[in-house]
Amino acid sequence: MTDNPTAAPVAVTLTAGPTGPGSIDDFELFYARRAVNRFRERLGRQGLLDLLAADIEEGNAFLRQSALDSDGRFTGGTTVLTTQGLKADSFLAWMERAFAGDEAVLLAAHPEHYVMTNRADGTPHVVENIGPHVCSFYMGGWGAEATAWAADADEVLPESQFPYKMSSNLFLEDGTVVGRVLIQFGDTEDGFASHLTVYMPASCPEEVLEHHMRHFAVEFRNWITAAAAARS
Repeated sequence: MTDNPTAAPVAVTLTAGPTGPGSIDDFELFYARRAVNRFRERLGRQGLLDLLAADIEEGNAFLRQSALDSDGRFTGGTTVLTTQGLKADSFLAWMERAFAGDEAVLLAAHPEHYVMTNRADGTPHVVENIGPHVCSFYMGGWGAEATAWAADADEVLPESQFPYKMSSNLFLEDGTVVGRVLIQFGDTEDGFASHLTVYMPASCPEEVLEHHMRHFAVEFRNWITAAAAARS
């Protein structure tokens, strides 16, 4: 697959046929989501972990080596979303409920979500793509208490405008920190703004950071629309 999935040598237009609303892209997205969800349901969490075991081993080895080569240095990139018709506190309340145990709705937000659950101690466990690599990692420092690095991050926005902040380290089973996340939300006149920053080990290829910024755009857009749908 090419890096730019929207590039096409020809233009095709739907001029007659289906009576329901939407474009061909909308139809394809609906069927792709339905197919992915079917496989998730049939395989189950452990089935997915077994199926992806070799990919996870390879992906985690990549992240571990990248962290070692980077010697504690990270490169950040920020995805910015604007939302109308929903306020930040409503979205974050929905997020809190979802992360407390609604794995199905968390997985549905992105085709490359495979596991989103919590360990017995409440630590989130995520299996998803980091760039082209399938990785299994954990998240720490999530919630009201920011990790020490987050307080001094260049991407931190004024508390007066972005009072809702969450930060986390991404780490492997052996404790190796392989990434960071800083997400910030602030209300606007008709909704809210989301600043979603991910940090990857500095030695990672640029495409790894680029694709995770795209990943953020997809999953948070879908979580926001799910939150709005649940409210209505």
